Parts: sequence; structure tokens; C-alpha cells
Amino acid sequence: MGIPAEQVPQLREQYFKMYGTTLRGLQARHKVDVEDYLAFVHDLPLKDYLTPNPTQREIIASLPSRKLIFTNADVNHARRVLTALQLDDLFDTIVDVNAVAPYCKPMPESFAIAQELANEPDPRKCVMIDDLPRTTRAALEVGIPSILYGTDEPTPDASGVFTDWNHLPILLGDA
Repeated sequence: MGIPAEQVPQLREQYFKMYGTTLRGLQARHKVDVEDYLAFVHDLPLKDYLTPNPTQREIIASLPSRKLIFTNADVNHARRVLTALQLDDLFDTIVDVNAVAPYCKPMPESFAIAQELANEPDPRKCVMIDDLPRTTRAALEVGIPSILYGTDEPTPDASGVFTDWNHLPILLGDA
């Protein structure tokens, strides 16, 4: 793409903050082939980075509601991640970055499209679980209760927080 290597980290962060994802920034500022880009950045040996968590699987499987993935990745990467985590049979639908284009999380329009694709117009009947405060905050701003994974410190960016998967059903009872 002709971007000097030393500028890549700064541009990646800048585009992520300005456009929601680095991809959306590259699309806005450079000619980038979305499929090529996603294939390149997701070409990782996932088993070297991800470990199945039996408790996570048990908790997610026990939830009585429909479960969907809403991701800024593409469907192929989401499926690979779910397979590596041994969760691939637990989710009904994957709403990916291509399905909400030209938007992405945390843009409000992306949540509206995701709700439409999920066939659920009432944001109060949805819950966003994410590990990024900006995503859980964006969900709250469009009326979707949200739960932030990765901290136990309460935050105005989410309806609830957790680090222990055993706490998720309790939080969902309040979400």
C-alpha cells in the first residue's frame, strides 16, 4: 500500500479510533481490497493464541436465549475463532463487518443493522457482551444493555462487568 512500516502502528491506532476499525480507515483513505485485507490480517495460527474454556462453553450453552456473534471481523474469521474455542455449535448467527458495511462497531448504525439482521427490533431484548468499553458504551447509547468482559471494576460504559464466566448468568438476570 506504500505506507512506510514505521507509520503503520500510528495509522492503525488512528484509523481504529477515527473509523471504528483499521479496515474502515483504510477504505476511507486508501484503496484497499476488503477480502484481501481481512484474509491477510486473520491469517493466524489461532490455536497458538486461543484456548478452549470448558466453563465458558458450559455457561454459554446454558443460556436459554438465542446467541449471536456481532463482530468487526468477517464470518470466516469468526467461525475459525469459534472453532478454536470449541464454541462453534452454540451460536445461531454471525453478523460480521461486511453485513453492517459501510459501518462497524461502535457506530450506532451498525447496531441498528445487527438488530435488523437478528430480527429483533427491541434493543431492550438484546444484550451486548464485549471486551471493549467503547463497544459496550455504544450499545448503551442505542438502548442495548451491555456487559463488559475483562474487568470487575464497575464502569458507566456498561450495565455490568465480569471476569468470571460463572457470573454471567447472574448479570444477565439483571440486564
